[in-house]
Amino acid sequence: MGEASKQHIRGLIYLIPLLVVILLLAYLAEPSPRYRRADVYAPLRDTTHVGDSAVIRVLQPFDPNEADLRTLLDAGVDRGVAVSIIRWREAGKVYRIKEDVALCHGITDSLYFALEPYINIGEKYRYHRVAYDDYSHHDSIAVRDSVVVEYRAFMLDTVTSSFLRTLGFTLRQAELVVRYRDMIGGYRSIEEFAECYAVDSAMAARLEPYIIFPAVEPMVMYDAEESIFPVEINSADSATLIRVRGIGEKSVVHILRYRELLGGYYSCEQISELAWVTEENFAIILPQICCDSAKIKKININFATSNELKVHPYVTNRMLKRIINNRELKGGWSTIEEMIEDDIFSEDEAARIAPYLDFGTRPE
Repeated sequence: MGEASKQHIRGLIYLIPLLVVILLLAYLAEPSPRYRRADVYAPLRDTTHVGDSAVIRVLQPFDPNEADLRTLLDAGVDRGVAVSIIRWREAGKVYRIKEDVALCHGITDSLYFALEPYINIGEKYRYHRVAYDDYSHHDSIAVRDSVVVEYRAFMLDTVTSSFLRTLGFTLRQAELVVRYRDMIGGYRSIEEFAECYAVDSAMAARLEPYIIFPAVEPMVMYDAEESIFPVEINSADSATLIRVRGIGEKSVVHILRYRELLGGYYSCEQISELAWVTEENFAIILPQICCDSAKIKKININFATSNELKVHPYVTNRMLKRIINNRELKGGWSTIEEMIEDDIFSEDEAARIAPYLDFGTRPE
């Protein structure tokens, strides 16, 4: 055997133990199959060996406020983590947001970030619930976590939206309650309060013992036989109109102004044309009013000036131009039908404005 061959064999003898050491170190560094994880934290998946088979348990959604130990384990949560979640809950903690779970003992940031997609806070525990649902009640005291609010008697027709928020309304709900109150001229009963769509039946029932409604005034009489109701809207003054339920101080101004522009109402339904009147509010007002169409002021269509015509709410710029131009050409009209034929009004427009038109001779 030559010298080169001996050196080659000697090199292999030294190399083989070195390779054995490297393979042994690599084996020891690799996690056991029982603890090998595809996720960022070991407790998210667990491998249970049944005979020669391995059953992998993968994390599933869970509610930390309601899940018991078995539920958490079945969901794939590590036993130590599950016990920590339950212990904190039994100590009085309520998980309002997902981040509350991160405060439990033994839960690191990396574990929380892995758990977070599977944490499901139930609707009744979340912070975003409507405020008054978070209250539990004992007589006149409402308790919301550690905050105590005492209900006291209050005038619903004078409270602000800020005060309503202290009773459990959200900002939007409180503003709607105040807006609806102003629209109908004030709340006179719990039924009217409950009709506001920002108030549910539970809230109405809860507040009813503490709400002071204005005393119901006896019906005002003009004389021993004639009642103020129904109110004739073409002759009533502001003091009379404001007695109509559903008409407030601001509403009176709009009604009187519109009556002046129209020349009077020929139908009670014209009240609904005002921007502030909703269908619901109009239904409240309608039974309390009547209309004498004989009291309206008419426009002499053949002789009225453009200034007199253009202020009327039913006369558009298009109508005004056609009235002036056609009247100069043909000298006027005798009936509303002629104006329809001349394309001054459509049939719908004519039906609306006809009660205000006079086709008589030139006024003295």
